[in-house]
Amino acid sequence: MDNDFQRAVSLRASRRNQPHHHTKDTGGGSLYSGKLSQDYTTMRIIWKRGLIRLVLTAGIIWMMLILAVLLFHIWSCQSSVAFFAALCNKDSKVFDMLNTMGFVTPPHRCPIPIADDPNKVSIPKTKSPEKFVQRVSYDMEDNISGNGSQSPLFGGHQTWQQREKSFKIKPTMRVHCGFMKGGGAEMASNDVKYVKKCRFVVATGIFDAYDTPHQPSNISQRSHDLFCFLMVVDEVSLDFIKENVTIKKDIDVGLWVGIWRLILLKNQPYDEPRRNGKVPKILTHRLFPEARYSIWIDGKMELIVDPLLLLERYLWRGKDTFAIAQHKHHHSVYEEADSNKRRKRYARPLIDLHMKIYRNEGMEPWSPQKGLVSDVPEGAIIIREHTALNNLFSCLWFNEVHLLTPRDQLSFGYVAYRLGGLFKPFMFPNCEYNSIFILHSHNREHSSKVEWAKTIGEIKKHPELLESRGGMGLWTPYPGNLDSVVLPPVARTSKAG
Repeated sequence: MDNDFQRAVSLRASRRNQPHHHTKDTGGGSLYSGKLSQDYTTMRIIWKRGLIRLVLTAGIIWMMLILAVLLFHIWSCQSSVAFFAALCNKDSKVFDMLNTMGFVTPPHRCPIPIADDPNKVSIPKTKSPEKFVQRVSYDMEDNISGNGSQSPLFGGHQTWQQREKSFKIKPTMRVHCGFMKGGGAEMASNDVKYVKKCRFVVATGIFDAYDTPHQPSNISQRSHDLFCFLMVVDEVSLDFIKENVTIKKDIDVGLWVGIWRLILLKNQPYDEPRRNGKVPKILTHRLFPEARYSIWIDGKMELIVDPLLLLERYLWRGKDTFAIAQHKHHHSVYEEADSNKRRKRYARPLIDLHMKIYRNEGMEPWSPQKGLVSDVPEGAIIIREHTALNNLFSCLWFNEVHLLTPRDQLSFGYVAYRLGGLFKPFMFPNCEYNSIFILHSHNREHSSKVEWAKTIGEIKKHPELLESRGGMGLWTPYPGNLDSVVLPPVARTSKAG
């Protein structure tokens, strides 16, 4: 382009130096005027070519800049650069863009050794034998002061003494397990009537309009007839679904989205939608008390494997009663806690306090010598038979989520540890977990104010950051000295967070 410009300038200069002869051409016009016209045409061609080259060069530079930015995002997502944690989150728009353009490495999948035909699966005729725990009952009245200064909590005002007692296993147990009277999460009478007939359940949940319903695929007619497909929602999500998805109503005023029967929980028990989502996920046996087996899947998942084949593979084949996937990266709850802090999944000082309580109560970092394959599950799928021991475990797991932080993956291994090895889940490989679903993005990134708090002092100075109906154990005097507790060092060997 520079050469063209210089050539045009030289051409114009040479024309200026030529004598102004007004020789007539054969057509009666000025020969000099003809040369000017020719020069003008030449100049236009040269400038047009230059402009095209300029646009092409700018386009190439722009594409190189975009590629450099994308590559930098990929590098930052693979490293531990805290500034880019939000951008690299799987729920973020940047992650979606990278995934669409093929820059995101797909999850590792491996074949699931499932049976060939759901119609040939033999369903056990009897329940698994009850070991260690024969019967579990639940506290339904909250312990609140008589002066009216407190209102009932969904999970109850459980004391540290009551919590400690709940880990002492006996044949007959009575424990806190949510659903305190006046605590919220009420189900409509027609839904209560419907779920009473459900013995085999596939359950999912959408809260705070965080996800869009996804229809399962590869469902056999046998499973379609055998299972209740139940989608638990709050009022906000129900309104969102009505506006964006086709809903049908049956003669019993039940609401349906495809195969899913919508189950509305009115009066949400918690301020934090993530904590509300733990109610149907962990307390499936309380919502659907007649269910013998249940499969929980998170709302962002599209199930692509027949549920009867999942029960055969993960429960009946190995005579297991509780199955959950291993976490892709972490084995120790302290590793998971560190990742949660980096990804701002809850207030960092409160996660530290949560872990100090567990450390004070003897929770060691995971090692191969432990009874569990891992202390950290991938909790997006839970496959279980509703035995007394499993129901007890679920209650104690939920109590930790209610009492401390809502990060249920931090509590799973702790409760298993406190049960002294009596609870033995089948923790299957993460690559199989990735083969059960198609993973969809959330409708938006979720965040709550408390997640950004950096110190306890900051939270105390701004009480509006606090949840009012959950995490009470983080602010209740603990019967032990946590000041001297030192958390185990964490080597950040994984890419998570």
